[in-house]
Amino acid sequence: MSSTPDCPAHRSGTELGSHLSLLRRRWLLFLGCFLAGGTMGLALMRLTPPAYTATTQVLVTPVGVPEQGNQVTTRQREQLNLDTEAQIARSGVVAAAAAQIAGIAEPEPVEVTVPPNSAVLLMTVTAPDPVAAATQSRAYADAYLAHRADGAQAAITSQQKLILAKLKQVNAALAKAVTQLGGLRRGTAEHTLALHRQGVLNRQANSLTLKYDALKTVPVTPGSVISPAEPPSAPSSPSLPLHLASGLVAGLLAGAGAASLRDRLDTRLRTAADVERLTGLPVLADLARPAELATSVVSACPGKWLLVKAVPAELGTASVIAPLAAGAPLSVLNGAEVGDLGRADAAVLLVGLGEATAEQVAAAVRQVGRHRVPVIGVVTTTDLTPAPVPEPRRPNTLGKLVASGELAESGALTTPMSTPVHTPAHKPVNRPVGSLGKPT
Repeated sequence: MSSTPDCPAHRSGTELGSHLSLLRRRWLLFLGCFLAGGTMGLALMRLTPPAYTATTQVLVTPVGVPEQGNQVTTRQREQLNLDTEAQIARSGVVAAAAAQIAGIAEPEPVEVTVPPNSAVLLMTVTAPDPVAAATQSRAYADAYLAHRADGAQAAITSQQKLILAKLKQVNAALAKAVTQLGGLRRGTAEHTLALHRQGVLNRQANSLTLKYDALKTVPVTPGSVISPAEPPSAPSSPSLPLHLASGLVAGLLAGAGAASLRDRLDTRLRTAADVERLTGLPVLADLARPAELATSVVSACPGKWLLVKAVPAELGTASVIAPLAAGAPLSVLNGAEVGDLGRADAAVLLVGLGEATAEQVAAAVRQVGRHRVPVIGVVTTTDLTPAPVPEPRRPNTLGKLVASGELAESGALTTPMSTPVHTPAHKPVNRPVGSLGKPT
């Protein structure tokens, strides 16, 4: 299926082409920003102080009692939750303990990561000195393990206290039940109930005693350091690839933005594509190809009288009028006479590339449009040499023309023009000057 102008593929291709054309037009500015960005990235790398990174690997093992934050549930199958442990390792309590272990006031921040499908914590510290980085990384690991061991021991102690308090209550109830049992007569219902209560309390006391004794023998194993940090031999930052790539990308974006802004602010017409893009007028031909010029203008002109207007005006129109008069069946006007705008059926603008601007072209279009003369297109030229200014001609007065009998059949006043123009071969016409109306 072929793409139409409304298809997304057509629009994306057009936008890509316009962006590439913009970069081609402003390649020097784009390249300058690109290289400047790379240079700034290298300069920033030289100005950035070096930093060293050291990592300690810690194996985390379950302690003897279930931890409150790591309870085994339907959502968490394992007793260890390494994400929770990583948050604890980054806590302020561990950081304060690490500062005491390392003997410093405030340690560098630690980065804790968990490798997938493992029970290992990677504790990474970045510092300006390699020895300080390794020392603080090991201090964080020791502080974390000590904190975890203290937490586990505190949990065991708390459970022991709870069991001991409950055991005391059971023993007190058991003593009371034994006392009541001694005052009851055997075989009665009260004696049977008291005897049953005594058995229940005895079993509870035995169970609590076993739990209390088991807690005394629970091993506290918070984990171990499997790979202590060593002072790195080379700095981890600044990184040449990172800084250079960042600078080049920043220069790339800055260059694209600067090129786009410069292209929007610069309305000078340098190529035929600029003419069509900035003015919306079609480029009929280039002045360097006279044969193509005559054919294109004749096919686009709706009448026989064609006005040629130069932008800027200093270029003159003789370079266009001469090839058109020689190869096109048109009456060509240069706008020097008062009635040229009134006679013209259409107009062509001669645009000097590299000199004319879009504002000048728009002003010329407005000037011609006030007389309801359509602009059929643009002829471009790169020859910016101003045309020689012809000597002013002495205007013929109406009295002299009448006296000499030089009246056209239609009533228009005519005089031979310095540059000949042609109409179809069967009716040669001299260039009209100062006409009072359009000749037929």
